Amino acid sequence: MLPRLALASAMVIVFSVPIWGQTPGNAPTESNGAWHAASEISPSPPVAETGTAKTDNHSTAGPAALTSWSASGASSDGASPGNVTLPSDGGQVWREYDISGYTTRVTNTNRPEQAIIDWILRETGYEAWHSDPLGVLSANRRTLRVYHTPQTQAVVADIVGRFLSSEAATQTFSMRVVTLDSPSWRSKGQAHLRPVPVQTPGACAWILAKEDAAILLAELRRRNDYREHSSPYLMVNNGQSTVVSAMRTRPYPRDVLSRPDLPTGYEIQPGQVEEGFQIDFSPLLTADRQMIDATIKCDIDQVEKMIPVTIEVPSAVGARKQADIEAPQMTHYRFHERFRWPVEHVMLIGLGMVPLPLPVNGQSTIAGLPLPFGQTAARGDLLIFIESKGQLPAATTAGARTPAGDARTYRGRY
Repeated sequence: MLPRLALASAMVIVFSVPIWGQTPGNAPTESNGAWHAASEISPSPPVAETGTAKTDNHSTAGPAALTSWSASGASSDGASPGNVTLPSDGGQVWREYDISGYTTRVTNTNRPEQAIIDWILRETGYEAWHSDPLGVLSANRRTLRVYHTPQTQAVVADIVGRFLSSEAATQTFSMRVVTLDSPSWRSKGQAHLRPVPVQTPGACAWILAKEDAAILLAELRRRNDYREHSSPYLMVNNGQSTVVSAMRTRPYPRDVLSRPDLPTGYEIQPGQVEEGFQIDFSPLLTADRQMIDATIKCDIDQVEKMIPVTIEVPSAVGARKQADIEAPQMTHYRFHERFRWPVEHVMLIGLGMVPLPLPVNGQSTIAGLPLPFGQTAARGDLLIFIESKGQLPAATTAGARTPAGDARTYRGRY
């Protein structure tokens, strides 16, 4: 028994003391756990070292080296521990970008670097990082690390440059959400509109000169069916997101639960549904600040009607009773597009005849703005006007809140 115990103790030592192979001095450094061997189970990641040459805001290196290790002293396919070079069949190179000039100025969101990651993924496509050639994309508040082909690195460098050029300057935008009972406004407004491509079925988009947009808005306001549903001004850091939301919770009796301990013999289970609209807006200016790239996402949820259902339930006295519950009949609309237009123009997006959530509690405004009443049709032509108002002065920017962390919501106000 003693020799067996000694052998067991030796085995414990082998499993609990990982031995990392040493790597040559020309592999990129990664200390955040971005690099791991396929069979790695240690809480401490392998460290690779490299000598890099700084160029502008990023450093470059050749193919990255990585140490392979497993608990048994060999990799999972039976190979011995050793140094592995990341695949570079596509000519991939390693680059590190200093993004602290942007992230240190965005103070009202926990991870400002996430906006840079999101815009890189939008520009390159998600599949570019999950297929051949091998790619790596990782960031913290100071450094963005990228391993990919020179062509993809050029795209990444352009995106990073656009974030750094503005130094997280806070931009102001006017976003007006307007509904009309009919799209007939186009018969008079078409002369001002210059169409741009849209992928969403039923939706349209146009670019207008600011003077033409002012004329069109003045004409629309003279219509009896004109309604505006959002506060007109937004503040957002370049590249970050802001949300305009007008949602409300609608309670209803969802189900019946048998409760012999109650005098009625049953209990109504409450439920609730959310209805309203939410618009997510994320703008990114070009390095020369002449063009706006923006993603716009709009979600609309509408309760068309509540369908009553009568259910027979047992009572405490033996006779059967009836309880009323409801089933919501809902309509959902989703819009997600990306647009580019000149800073000195206005973007107008027409979603078409979409669901219009209607108020039920008699209140008529969202933050002081008119809302549709019950006499309004359940569908309406929804328009979104977006206009850049320029950069906030430095004194104002210092105390401005980031709308991504403080979304404009009007929950429960209609």
